Parts: sequence; structure tokens; C-alpha cells
Amino acid sequence: MTHERLAVLDFGSQYTPLIARRLRELGVLAEIFPADVSPERLVGAGLKGVILSGGPASVTEPDSPRPAEGLLAVDVPVLGVCYGMQLLNQLGGGRVVPGATREYGRAELTEASGPLFDGLSAHPTVWMSHGDRLDDLAPGWRVAARTNHGIVAAIAHETLPRHAVQFHPEVTHTPEGRQILSNFVFGVCGCRGDWSVQAYMEESIAEVRAQVGQAPVIVLVSGGVDSTVTAALLARALPPEQVFPIHIDSGLMRAGESEAVATFLREAGLVNLRVVHAQPRFLEALSGVADPEEKRRRIGDVFIEVQNAELAQLGFDAESAFLAQGTLYTDMIESGASGAHTATIKTHHNVGTPLVRAMREAGRLVEPCRGIFKDEVRALGLLLGLPRELVMRHPFPGPGLAIRVLGAITPERLAIVREADRIYLEEIRRAGLYDAIWQAFAALLPVHAVGVQGDGRTVGEVVALRAVDSVDGMTADFHPVPFEVLGRAASRIVNEIRGVTRVVFDVTSKPPATIEWE
Repeated sequence: MTHERLAVLDFGSQYTPLIARRLRELGVLAEIFPADVSPERLVGAGLKGVILSGGPASVTEPDSPRPAEGLLAVDVPVLGVCYGMQLLNQLGGGRVVPGATREYGRAELTEASGPLFDGLSAHPTVWMSHGDRLDDLAPGWRVAARTNHGIVAAIAHETLPRHAVQFHPEVTHTPEGRQILSNFVFGVCGCRGDWSVQAYMEESIAEVRAQVGQAPVIVLVSGGVDSTVTAALLARALPPEQVFPIHIDSGLMRAGESEAVATFLREAGLVNLRVVHAQPRFLEALSGVADPEEKRRRIGDVFIEVQNAELAQLGFDAESAFLAQGTLYTDMIESGASGAHTATIKTHHNVGTPLVRAMREAGRLVEPCRGIFKDEVRALGLLLGLPRELVMRHPFPGPGLAIRVLGAITPERLAIVREADRIYLEEIRRAGLYDAIWQAFAALLPVHAVGVQGDGRTVGEVVALRAVDSVDGMTADFHPVPFEVLGRAASRIVNEIRGVTRVVFDVTSKPPATIEWE
């Protein structure tokens, strides 16, 4: 079945993935493309509209990103957002200039008219983030809304289905932004809204069967939700004897993680489970490494090396077997592997290493979750019949505790962060907060702090506690964990873990920070 598609052209905005998420929430498959994607690659079955994202550049700069020649001639509706609006105006023959007054934050719309604003309140609140302004409109365009400061906030073409807004309808700070996007998706583009996680599951199962045929499939199960859901989908798509789950105990797992993973996979009927105890290899590869990107690269390479050794023991080779991973859409975006212009934020170990790239190019990777976001993966897991307590577990990064021990890694420092994490999550569960938090964990900082223990001066490690609220992991706000809960966790950590003298709580949102510290 060919689904309706909306293409989101990425001009570098941190909110580009969020636009795609909002469109999917409306039941339309949204895909992110680089800003200069060719029209031939973009246009295809089911394309119903194109959205030009925002971005940090200014259209007044000579090297600012532009769409490919002929792309804006596609015969579908177009919506420009922020930078996208300024670009449409400039390319149409209008003038964009640096604004004397910049608008950042909330603003109120006046004179709003046209299909984008159907059903909205008289003066909707929107979220602005721009420095340039439209000085002269391009021929054939009209003003569709202004802010309460008199600045052009939206424009519309007089004859073509083209619209643009200066604000960000995709963020929660624009309360009626969902309605604006809905008006574009259904009112302008004429979409039906026929995409769902259920449809994605059915298509993924069919794609897996077509891709691998009767070949054996190795699935690396780290213990996190993503790889576990991937294993469950393979168990649904293929005979159990064709799937070979491998859990590599890297020594970088949370407390009790490996044991819990092995129990679940056996109960799911995956009879070929292999648990590999490879802690020494990972610690050797990480010895003396402090750079987080280098940690990720080395971890990714060791995972593949261990997997290849297991293939050899099973009698398989890279040409006879496939490798399945729990790669998500967000992993591809943040690693710069999606083709989008968004900057590489961090290299995910299952995306950016040379060995993984080579296997992907050879068509030997099976990544059934690579087109969906974290909350969609959870929904997929529930559809596959996984226990809710497993599916709703807090995310855990593929590199594990290696990126929660900032700086050099030693067995002693890993033991500290593992125990601190266990204590913290235990207190969060005891307070009934676990399900209300997207992700909570402890990190060990590369600094020392003075303490007083046993009536004497001590110098010890610093543990940072993190808790965030999010929907898909692309943006996040810190969760306001009550002080009494933090106090109990901190007291237990410094009293029960030898060598820790101080505990701090991270109150930074994403952006500007990432959720993990590395």
C-alpha cells in the first residue's frame, strides 16, 4: 500500500524532527530530506506536500542553504516555516532584510486570515525565533498575519497552494500550532491521514521477510527498548529457528540488566539466544579513552567484532547472514546519517562507525525501527504484545554506562555509576514517579570535590542525577523531581557508595544540552 507522504526539507533547524513528529501524530507519514534534495528523489507515489523547515542561517547570506533547481516547481502544496518563509519570499522576487527588532519568544497574531488559521482563536499565541524580516513581498503573495508588533508573521500566495509562517507551529509554545499544521495537512494538502504504527508494523514485517528470505538473522539485543522491540518484531516476522539473538554483556550495563534481558528473550520463544560475556574486551578497547565520540566508535567496532566472532562459531559469515539492530530515526538524524542538514550531534554506535556503514551499504543490515521515533517504538512494542513494564522502561543508550562515566573509564568508576543509578531509580520508583518521567539516570563527572566524612576531610567523586520529560527524545525539559526524593537519593549515594562525596541535579533542557551527558 502506498501511503500519503509529506516531505520536510531540513535547512538546519533543531526543530526539523519535531515537525515530522507533529505530522505523524496527524496520521501522515512525514520524511526528512536534505534541503538540496533533487526533485527526482523527492517526487514519487503519495507525495502530498512539501514543508521547508526553519534554520539558523540568514537568507541574506550568499552561502545560505537553498533548495535544488526546480524543486519548488513540484505540483504539490508548500509550507515555509521561519527560514522557509523568508526563502520562499526571496526566491519569489521579494526582499528580506535584517530586522531592526528581533523577535524571540511568544508573540500574538493579528489580522490572521486564510486556510491555515481556520478554527483558531482571534489572536493566537505563537513562538517566534528570527532576526530577519520581510521588507517587500514577492509578486503574487499577500500578508496572511502580523504580530502585535506589526511584523509580518504569515504570507500566502494569491493563486497557488503556498503558505508560509514566520513562527514555529510545531513547538508546544505555539498552543494552536497543531491546528495550523492540521489545516495545512488536511485543508490544503487534502490528506486522509492513513498512516499509523499498526500500518508501519505490518509493512516492516513484510519488508523483513522480503529482505532476508530464509537467511539467518543475527539480532544484537543491548537490553534497551529499541533492540528488544526489534527482536520481538523479528520473532513475529520469521520462524524462531531463523533468528539468533545475541546479547553481548559489555560490562557497561545497568544493574541486573543482562540477567533480565536473557530471561525475557527466552520467555519470548527465541530459542537460539546466546549471551556473550565480553567485559574485558570492551574495557581494554576503552582504556585511557576520554573523548565521547571515540568511545562510541570503539564500542561500535567491538560490538561488531564480537558479533563476527559469534557468527564464525555459528558457522555463518557476513555474506550468508544478516545483522539486525534497534536503530531509530532519531539515531540516524543525530548521527548525520539521515541525509538531513542537521548537524551531527553525536555518533550513535549502531549508525556512524565504519564497519556499520559498510554493512549498511552492502544491504546486510536489518533495521525495522529506523523510520520511527522512540514513542512510536513503544507503541510498536505494545502492538507486538510486549509487557508494558518492559516497553515503558526508561531509554538506555547503546554505548551503555560508558557515556555516563565522563572521562576515562575504569572498572571502579563503572561500579560507582552503576550503583548510583540503581539507588536513584529505586528512590524514584518508591516515590511513584518512574512512569511520569521519560528518562532518569546517574552520571559520574570527571571532577573531584571535597567532602567531610567520618569527621575528616575527604576528596571524592561527583555524581550528577538527571531526569527529563520528553515525547520522542528530540527535545526535553528537566523533570522537577521533588527535593525530598533527591535528598533521599543523594543521602544514600554518598553513604552507600565509597568514594562519592557530592551529588548534583541537572536542570538543563534539550536543547541546548543533550539528554545524555556525552
